[in-house]
Amino acid sequence: MPMSVKLSDKLIHEVRQYSIVYRRSIPKQIEYWAMIGKIAEENPDLPYSFIKGILLAQQEVVEGELSPFEFG
Repeated sequence: MPMSVKLSDKLIHEVRQYSIVYRRSIPKQIEYWAMIGKIAEENPDLPYSFIKGILLAQQEVVEGELSPFEFG
């Protein structure tokens, strides 16, 4: 359900910069930051690079880019 929220001018300025660099809309950039923040808060021991790697791996599964792991 869409909802209007008030955000500081400083945050909107930063969001706009990142949304241009990463080619996301402003709302999608805010959603992305919220998702990453939620994951980080729920998993405080995981560094951002690990969280990002997990998200990339999940997308590879969605796209069928899997290869079997061979032991030994």
